[in-house]
Amino acid sequence: MISILAIFLNFLKIGLFAFGGAYAVIPLIEEQMVTNTGWMTFEEFSDLVAIDELTPGPIIINSSTFIGMKLGGVPGALAATLACVIPGAIIALTLVYLYGKYKEIPVISEAIRVLKCMSVALIFSVLLKMFLNAVFPQGLNELTSINIPSLLMVIASFYVLKKYKTNPLYVMLVCGTLNLLISFLPF
Repeated sequence: MISILAIFLNFLKIGLFAFGGAYAVIPLIEEQMVTNTGWMTFEEFSDLVAIDELTPGPIIINSSTFIGMKLGGVPGALAATLACVIPGAIIALTLVYLYGKYKEIPVISEAIRVLKCMSVALIFSVLLKMFLNAVFPQGLNELTSINIPSLLMVIASFYVLKKYKTNPLYVMLVCGTLNLLISFLPF
């Protein structure tokens, strides 16, 4: 088991640098848990993101709680969650105060515009990684191993979400059920 202090410090780092909102923090968590520490595989991380989408609440809190629980039980979950929440709360309160006081300054509005662009890039990078992992499970070198059902579910889900403004939970439940049924097929 990983020490509670190590869990706390790693999630404190995530909490301190988790800028850009819920989905912009996903690459940061992935880098810390998969690349830097090796505490999780990318497959485990992808599963975690899928579970996070099904549970209510902020993704950073859900992620930190789930990962902390996996790594250190209940004490690990508490340490990871607190480490993520405390810095964000302090930074958010400070920024809200400063924004209210100085939002009319042109350099502040330009900085916010740049931060929006940066957030989109961070979200897209994880989206692309997850898409490639789901559709090309053997990697891009093995293009013949494309997971057709996953590709079709991605396309259909995107279409249904955009065209009909369906609740994402329903789409996820349908896709999960279809994937389960497909897993029982004999091929």
